[in-house]
Amino acid sequence: MKCPRCVQGIHRAAESCPHCGYSQADADARYGNEDVRMRCLTDQAGIFRRGDRGRVEAAMEAFSRRFPQLFVAVFTGTLGEVSQLRQFGLWLLNRAAFEDLPADKPNEAGILLTIDPDSKAAGIVFGYLLDPYLDEAATFECLSRAHAHWLEERYTAGVIRVLAHLEHVLKKRSRQARRDPEQFQRRVLPPGMGGDRLQSLRRGHRSEEKAREVLESSQ
Repeated sequence: MKCPRCVQGIHRAAESCPHCGYSQADADARYGNEDVRMRCLTDQAGIFRRGDRGRVEAAMEAFSRRFPQLFVAVFTGTLGEVSQLRQFGLWLLNRAAFEDLPADKPNEAGILLTIDPDSKAAGIVFGYLLDPYLDEAATFECLSRAHAHWLEERYTAGVIRVLAHLEHVLKKRSRQARRDPEQFQRRVLPPGMGGDRLQSLRRGHRSEEKAREVLESSQ
């Protein structure tokens, strides 16, 4: 993975970036160290109309049916600089407790698309369980499919294009994994550990309004 601040390559297991020293503690200091309760589609920027929300949610549900072990989330808001978008996206995926997901589906299996319509920027972060299947080049390809749509403020069409190409990439990597499984093997958490953690996260913590608060305080 790449450091969300200096964009240098670092090992996923590293506690801090060896190049600039950035760590999760820095993100927590900026955005908060409590978990944020939210839905998989959180449109704080208000870029989706009611009918558009239905189309985006349908595309997200279709993705989940094709990849039931994974989930995709979409967050829109005003984030400022592109570097802040990267840092906020990784922080949010780590801190979010998605109330519309089963408690036994860990964030480590999630893909978060973050869109800032004001700065015309977007980014994708994903949990470590997807490391064998996704990388910077793949997520850049996905975002590129939506670029023209988002420049014209056709956000719904752009999100749908991102999800469609993401599905294409994952299907291709899955076929490669079946042919060469050793290349794609990863260590995972023991059964039940992630689920217990998320059950506690998804009970009684802060609402998605906290995400808006930390955005406003970081401007």
